[in-house]
Amino acid sequence: MPPVKLRPEIVSLAAYRQGKPAADDAFKLSSNENPFEPIPAVIEALAASSGVNRYPGAGLELRSAIADRFGVTQAEVHLGAGSVSILAQLIQAAAGVGDEVVYAWRSFEAYPGLVAVSGATSILVPNTADDRHDLDAMAAAITERTRVIIVCTPNNPTSTIVTAEEFAAFMTLVPKDILVILDEAYVEFVTDDTAVDGVVLRGQYPNLVVLRTFSKAYGLAGLRIGYAVGPEYILDAARSTSIPLSVTEPAIRAALVSLEHEEELLERVARIGVLRDQVWLALLDQGWSVPKPQGNFVWLATGEHTEEATEVFATHGIVVRPLLPDGIRVSIGEAQSVDKLLRASAEVVGNLPSALSKATLD
Repeated sequence: MPPVKLRPEIVSLAAYRQGKPAADDAFKLSSNENPFEPIPAVIEALAASSGVNRYPGAGLELRSAIADRFGVTQAEVHLGAGSVSILAQLIQAAAGVGDEVVYAWRSFEAYPGLVAVSGATSILVPNTADDRHDLDAMAAAITERTRVIIVCTPNNPTSTIVTAEEFAAFMTLVPKDILVILDEAYVEFVTDDTAVDGVVLRGQYPNLVVLRTFSKAYGLAGLRIGYAVGPEYILDAARSTSIPLSVTEPAIRAALVSLEHEEELLERVARIGVLRDQVWLALLDQGWSVPKPQGNFVWLATGEHTEEATEVFATHGIVVRPLLPDGIRVSIGEAQSVDKLLRASAEVVGNLPSALSKATLD
């Protein structure tokens, strides 16, 4: 029997892979997960959830709460099964065969696959030498075929930001008929006051959609819920491409309770931020050249020795995310993981200095 005919660009595409699981005696720092268990109020809300024999509602209460925060209407808020699902919807709504989607590289590893599924072509713009978006180069990459531009800040995996000033200058260079997606999955971890903030941008740009998620700072990764804020007609197009009823009622309820107890959750985020900065400073002391992190993770540019370095971390009980051939992303996890993490990083930087294209040993 002949094989089923499949799209060759999909067959040749590497599927997105989750972070590698960890053994019982190891720490999983490969998936940018929140190390804290859900707060008691979320656990209570989930335990009280019933009616799973019914389809979920439209999340109107949650959309209203988000709309109030951004100063927009409920119609200008869209929920999805994680912000990445909304990103897929937006790309499919705006770009197809013959179109182009521009984004920085290296950035979120799901971007190439999402673009390929839509039939469009990825235009990858290299990051700057300090691992940040090169917005001028991204603007220069715009052609008559450009339909979507993705700006990821803090950037996954380099943990660097785009400043408000940089973003404003960039938007003056982007034609108003091109969709710009500001991917802010890690925005709650940002401590740099110069960083762009999607909340502040509401109403300023008719071609801008802001993406955020409850997976990271709010610790609801397993429930899969994120949201978009932007012009109603653009979000209507995204809703048209979405899988119906994909956001579950427990996820909606947990997100709403999380917003109601945000102060408690953000106190945890602040603790992660303090630990992140401590890890970063320790890495600098070891001789690494690491960009100042603003997400809940750090970036180690191990280059062609990434696989070898990954194995060193594993022998120390630390599971990291290798992103070949560029480097390793390490999430900030439990406080107990730090000693193991730093012992591993010291061994890598000590034994493989020539491999670290961006490391300097003083």
